[in-house]
Amino acid sequence: MNFVDVVEGALKVDEITDTVSSTSCGAVSLFIGTTRDNFEGKKVIQLEYEAYTPMAKAKMLEVCENIRKKWDVENIAMIHRIGIVPVKEASIIIAVSSPHRKESLEAVAYAIETVKAIVPVWKKEIYENDLSSWKQNKECAWANNDISFDSKPVKNTVEIGTDLAKQKSQ
Repeated sequence: MNFVDVVEGALKVDEITDTVSSTSCGAVSLFIGTTRDNFEGKKVIQLEYEAYTPMAKAKMLEVCENIRKKWDVENIAMIHRIGIVPVKEASIIIAVSSPHRKESLEAVAYAIETVKAIVPVWKKEIYENDLSSWKQNKECAWANNDISFDSKPVKNTVEIGTDLAKQKSQ
């Protein structure tokens, strides 16, 4: 299954890991993107994310389908946080389960690079002294007019809500 969401509030690594775990898989690989306290010599106090949520979810589902074409994986979760994200807290978690580690590790690496390139999420860095700056991902394809935003319906998907375990059992 594919589990995607864009949420406000803290992300729960254990809950997301449990969502993708499976008795038939020997690997769960994770990427956890966190807020660091510095950028180019400036002290960062927090990040603020905004997203076009319907399109962000559609693009994350597209990434899930591309992963399934390339690797033998079972479950995929991509959850991106919006709103204020303090230093050390997670802004995105990507988790992939697979029978063997190679597939899940490669899929997670592909997922974060692709999400940064095509998912419409914007990041503002807030620095000390009330300074701030909106940041563009260097991977951002739409800024260079390299992609389109046409999304196709995706089968076998579940959107994550507040109760991941309940949706997994359905």
